[in-house]
Amino acid sequence: MGKKFVHLHLHSEYSLLDGYTRISNLFKRVKELGMDSVAITDHGSMFGVIDFYKEGKKYGIKPIIGCEVYTAPRSRFDKDSIKDKNMGHLVLLAKNNKGYKNLIKIVSKGYTEGFYYKPRIDYELLQEYSDDLICLSACLAGDIQRRILDNNFEGAKKLALKLNNIFGQGNFYLELQDHGLEEQKIVNKELIRLSKETGIPLVATNDVHYLTYEDYKVHDILLCIQTGKTIEDKDRMKFESNEFYLKSPQEMEKLFSHVPEAIENTQKIADMCNVEFDFNQMHLPKYDVPSGYTPNEYLRKLCYEGLKRRYKKVTENLKERLEYELSIIEQMGYVDYFLIVWDFIKYAKDNGILVGPGRGSCGGSIVAYTLNITDIDPIKYNLIFERFLNPERVTMPDIDIDFEDERRGEVIDYVIKKYGSEKVAQIITFGTMAARGAIRDVGRAINMPYSEVDKIAKEVPFQLGMTIDKALEMNPKLKSIYNTDERARYLIDIARAVEGMPRHASTHAAGVVIAKEAVDEYVPLYLHDNNITTQFNMTLLEELGLLKMDFLGLRNLTVIKDALKLIKEHKGVEIDISNIPYDDPKVYELISSGETLGVFQLESTGMRRFMRELKPQCLEDIIAGISLYRPGPMESIPKYIENKNNPEKITYLHPKLEPILKVTYGCLVYQEQVMQVVRELGGYSYGRSDLVRRAMGKKKMDVMVKEREYFINGKVDENGNIEIRGCVRNGIPKDVANTIFDDMIDFAKYAFNKSHAASYAVLAYQTAYLKCYYPVEFMAALMTSVMGNSSKIAQYIDDCKRQGIEILKPDINESFDKFTVSGNKIRFGLLAIKNVGIGIINSIIKARREKKFTSFIDFCERIETKELNKRAVESMIKAGVFDSLNVNRAQLLAVYEKIIEGIHQDKRKNIEGQMSLFNTFSDNIPNSMKYDVLPNVKEFPHKYLLAFEKEMMGIYISGHPLSEYEELINKVATINSNELREMNDEGGSHEFKDGDKVIIPGIIIKKQDKVTKNNNLMAFLTVEDLYGPVEVIVFPTVYDKTLEYLHEDSIVIVIGKINLKEDEEPKILADNILPLTKENVKKLINVVKYEKREVSRKLFLKLKYMDLKKINIIKSILSKKRGNIPVYLYIESEKKKLKADKSLWVNIDEEIIKQLKKVVGEDSVKIC
Repeated sequence: MGKKFVHLHLHSEYSLLDGYTRISNLFKRVKELGMDSVAITDHGSMFGVIDFYKEGKKYGIKPIIGCEVYTAPRSRFDKDSIKDKNMGHLVLLAKNNKGYKNLIKIVSKGYTEGFYYKPRIDYELLQEYSDDLICLSACLAGDIQRRILDNNFEGAKKLALKLNNIFGQGNFYLELQDHGLEEQKIVNKELIRLSKETGIPLVATNDVHYLTYEDYKVHDILLCIQTGKTIEDKDRMKFESNEFYLKSPQEMEKLFSHVPEAIENTQKIADMCNVEFDFNQMHLPKYDVPSGYTPNEYLRKLCYEGLKRRYKKVTENLKERLEYELSIIEQMGYVDYFLIVWDFIKYAKDNGILVGPGRGSCGGSIVAYTLNITDIDPIKYNLIFERFLNPERVTMPDIDIDFEDERRGEVIDYVIKKYGSEKVAQIITFGTMAARGAIRDVGRAINMPYSEVDKIAKEVPFQLGMTIDKALEMNPKLKSIYNTDERARYLIDIARAVEGMPRHASTHAAGVVIAKEAVDEYVPLYLHDNNITTQFNMTLLEELGLLKMDFLGLRNLTVIKDALKLIKEHKGVEIDISNIPYDDPKVYELISSGETLGVFQLESTGMRRFMRELKPQCLEDIIAGISLYRPGPMESIPKYIENKNNPEKITYLHPKLEPILKVTYGCLVYQEQVMQVVRELGGYSYGRSDLVRRAMGKKKMDVMVKEREYFINGKVDENGNIEIRGCVRNGIPKDVANTIFDDMIDFAKYAFNKSHAASYAVLAYQTAYLKCYYPVEFMAALMTSVMGNSSKIAQYIDDCKRQGIEILKPDINESFDKFTVSGNKIRFGLLAIKNVGIGIINSIIKARREKKFTSFIDFCERIETKELNKRAVESMIKAGVFDSLNVNRAQLLAVYEKIIEGIHQDKRKNIEGQMSLFNTFSDNIPNSMKYDVLPNVKEFPHKYLLAFEKEMMGIYISGHPLSEYEELINKVATINSNELREMNDEGGSHEFKDGDKVIIPGIIIKKQDKVTKNNNLMAFLTVEDLYGPVEVIVFPTVYDKTLEYLHEDSIVIVIGKINLKEDEEPKILADNILPLTKENVKKLINVVKYEKREVSRKLFLKLKYMDLKKINIIKSILSKKRGNIPVYLYIESEKKKLKADKSLWVNIDEEIIKQLKKVVGEDSVKIC
């Protein structure tokens, strides 16, 4: 029997784009190879140690926690581009929990103090935190090995003795590696000699970067993705052998048979390493309560004060609910948590920072409501506390808070100041290689033509959670490509191999952790864009008992805040937005009209259309609307609207469902309703009902089989005590109970959290209320909030026109930094003009307080010299800011530089005391004599003035180049730029999809030619319609036939297909481009009618039972005729209507109908 061996040098997928040892596969392989321990030593970081630990425990393999750190040539604080560019490596392993804490400190300071290209540590840090750590001298990049390769044996020996002294005898090892490299043979020989001379022990490792020998191919491609190279590049980063895999003990013993002690020492080290994580301990910060109170007493006092404030009459039911929640909060140890949240929200509100009404499941808590953490009454809206905090599922509470986005940072600063900067950190998040992204990344790395890669990537359905395996199962066309095209199969196989791996680390947009002690007492720290974050993500922080919160910046809150300020200034009305009436018919009329641009959650094209159909009459309708308008639940919308309009037709499977489903017209809409059903019909406890809801949502089949039995027949313990009554005991027939359970399973995967939807609905109503009663102030605030987004401003300006609100040009005597109100008009803000900063704006406002500007020269003289710069002034001239001073833009552009230079010179002379005779009498000399008189030149043509406005503000104010074509555009366009952009937005348009044929007219504002590999010309166009820009790609075949129209300022009709990619703006791939003329519009009108009709049609198929063979034949037929028409399949035996994935939507013709009728029967195909 061979010696025991343990791998102590291993890089997981968290050595980003370098390690290809997936933690999820590692321990199975370790077990197969007969090893009982293994270490993780990722480069410079500890991102993966918790996943590694948990997976190891699952397999009964000892997880050894470590890191391969980078060492600085000098001090970690030295960052010279020449002296400090080369870094060494060292492997550190934690012997126990104290060693783990020291490892955390070292790795954290590598980022927070030593970062220079990589996170670097130095020997001072090692000296300070060496206790209970084992150190290995690492690979060829180790400091000792480098000295050996530099023929500096004595230097290597000196350093080895230094490290041995730092870590103590028996805790430092000289590391031998053999991957078949010549340099390693030289180094190993000298390391063995060094060991003999110093007594420092040897250890054998393999520098594991992938799991099996065959994985070197995938690893090589991963390196190409990391470096942006292709496998054909000769000068790329590449490992020099294919031996960097997880070798068996026998392979390692054979390699190091001449030094058996190096193998034995791996087990000796493994035996010394015993780190254990405690996932049952919380490290919540303590809140300092006023003297004379315990935290429990203080929380209770605040809640009862809030109860009296929130409710006119405090009933026994309210007290009972409050006491119940407080008892759970106390029992679970979260009293300080609630006090901390109450405190920083109180700080925000006391300091005029607008806070959202709530977010997520905390809306279900009356404690949160009485503490002013939320503004949604959980009693009125029947929200459930256990959805937020469940005593039967011990997890950290999750309160996410929205603040006005411009002042969110102030709240975080308050928390940092109160608890200490060392106890507060932001949270890391990892971007992973999603299905389409993995295909594109690998395609680039293997140098496959873009068009081929793009074609394959697009066969992966564009939806959340999609994987390549799922796509192959769902899409027969992709499966066919995979089976018939060898090169495509290679691409897809490699993409599957890297799919889901972390690609990069960044800072979570909102997450903040607050710890009891310094954060790096518990978790390692990372540095990203000068922000200190944790190295563990939110989920892991919660598992480790740390308090995490989301401090979210919400633009819509800033809109509300600015609108309220404008209303007070211009109408003299002070509004408390949290106390407006929520039953105002006029507000619901506005929402029902679909005129909800700018209204939170209700402004997308599809949502506006839905609101017109839904015609909400109360907040409950808006809550339901927000919950339903998502992929999945959208299928229930027709039934919901039908039931709402015809309440007499609503039926319930059992009378006990009526009180639960009445509020949603007999439809299951919310997760909370699932909880109520199992509780009221099945007799579940509050806490267990939440567990069932979670199991259904996550499709945990094993759990659901058991729960179905309990729901129907109940559960009795070994003593005969009834734990769950079950439906049958409650008088509900078994078959009815079964059907109800089936309905819940079908729905639960799409069900929405009502508490969250209620919070959103409150904000939707508040913004709709402001738009309804104060449209001018609301629209001004709204446009200010999107000042950097010219497309949005153009859309809102168009909305203003529909409301009869005039938009005034920016003006030197009237404009401020933001959009402002002038009577019933909105004045453009100066900050929206390119190159115009807050400094010159403040100077303008200050000068204007004395008196208004009378001329351009008057303006130049009175503005502070440091703020008067040519770029800003030129931009303001082009934007028409000076038009009201009886001067045209052509005149000013001819002389503004000369005037500014003259004024600067005069002011410098005044400062230097060089007063000329001219200067002495300057006050009595007219401005026209000081500087050249403005030239007598004509104003630019109107189209140039519009171009200037577009250049400086991103939009047209004085008109639009397409205004005269508006009627033609409306006749022929099947989509506009706003609808196109919305396709990538949450809650955006579901009407269009990738590959849809569309027609969009507009003006070409930019053209960029490109030569293809085949030496043909293609073009990238930016085409602008009435709402904003769209990118259009014109491939060579289309380019050649449309060349005469492809120039800037050309007004055209683009006919093409939507091109949708993750993390990119949607584009149009042009099939044809025509001039926008009456004749061409006339020719296209029939096509437009067809395209628009296609969207509204549906194809219905019927099967008697779930016949998988027939379903596969149907899929095959549908996949050959992809188009816009949704397909539904009704299974008669199960009374179920299934909606086909968008990849199976079709274009209908006689042939496809004929084929489908052959499969399902003559009467089982309908087009509606």
